[in-house]
Amino acid sequence: MSVLLIFKLVLVLLLLFILFNLGRALFIMVKGETSVPMSQFLGRRVLFSVLVVFLLLVALGTGVIAPNSRPY
Repeated sequence: MSVLLIFKLVLVLLLLFILFNLGRALFIMVKGETSVPMSQFLGRRVLFSVLVVFLLLVALGTGVIAPNSRPY
């Protein structure tokens, strides 16, 4: 498997995990459960969002991905 394919797969999995944590926080907010604080899931979402941005910056810096030169 190429590095680009692995990188894309990791990004998609991280984004799905971010959505999962956001959904869990929504479920806790709606149900009113107090066993696990909602902030735990929201904090994970923020942490993994920062990780996604960091991975994108590293990939751009190392040349694994290239920015679009003509965005229009």
